[in-house]
Amino acid sequence: MSVVPSVDLTDFTSGDKRRKEKFIKEIGNAFEEIGFVALSGHFLSEKLVTELYDEIKKFFNLPQKTKDSYEIEGIGGQRGYTSFGKEHAKGRKEGDLKEFWHFGQYVENNPKLKAEYPDNVVVKELPNFNRIGKETYKMLEKTAKYVLRALALHLELKENYFDEYIKNGNSILRPIHYPPITSEPKNAVRAAAHGDINLITLLMGAHGRGLQVKNHKGEWIDAIARPDQLMINVGDMLSRLTNNKLKSTIHQVVNPPKEQWGTSRYSIPFFMHPISEMSLNCLEECIDQDHPKGFDDITAGAFLNERLIELGLVKK
Repeated sequence: MSVVPSVDLTDFTSGDKRRKEKFIKEIGNAFEEIGFVALSGHFLSEKLVTELYDEIKKFFNLPQKTKDSYEIEGIGGQRGYTSFGKEHAKGRKEGDLKEFWHFGQYVENNPKLKAEYPDNVVVKELPNFNRIGKETYKMLEKTAKYVLRALALHLELKENYFDEYIKNGNSILRPIHYPPITSEPKNAVRAAAHGDINLITLLMGAHGRGLQVKNHKGEWIDAIARPDQLMINVGDMLSRLTNNKLKSTIHQVVNPPKEQWGTSRYSIPFFMHPISEMSLNCLEECIDQDHPKGFDDITAGAFLNERLIELGLVKK
């Protein structure tokens, strides 16, 4: 593939059997072949998107001392602020050229999980920041639920297979700021080549050049969505679960041409995680003589912890 395919979630939610089957086939094929799609028909309103961008720009424009006060020690960056250059890709030492914020799950009717997850961090300087973040989180989580239902049917599982695992899941909404580049970066890019940890990622803000995806020929191709689309990709958890039937594709955010170094870039991925107890053992439906089991058994929680150590966010 030399372009990222486009799909429309309203085909799946329309109630029309033929449109639903069309969507399942399109997204299933895309995730088997390149691991990325550009998706329209999601549950985010244009108004909500505009409000969120306004709020995150206000936050990243706060004085550094104020932002630093929201960097919480001891939780592996799972909530609140993570400062510039702290995270790096697996296998790299150079920190990525970004700072970011984490909104986490708003647990409902589950005291055990509420105790397990860190609390969301409230930004007192911005009265609308947390409300708009929560609303965006919920709409992206709802969108992801329907995408996973389509993928369950593509995998010949029950449509609601993922529902019990993603309810109150350990998902993260991450507004990212890539600041202007002020000097020649030494070996660092805005986000080095990596695969995502989670089940699927829903990305806002892939409207200009920067995000690149590596196809099966090893070529880097630009992944650019329309303003009304989300870029959605397979994460390593879903790849493990499906014995690599659905591909977790390596991607990166490259530095802009030198004439654009003076501009900020913002993007907002939503990392759909399941609850920690979910088994990522390869599905029997995805194992056969031509595709022997390719991964060791592991839970989602254990896998996440391994990867956070590799990313430099958690100490061994």
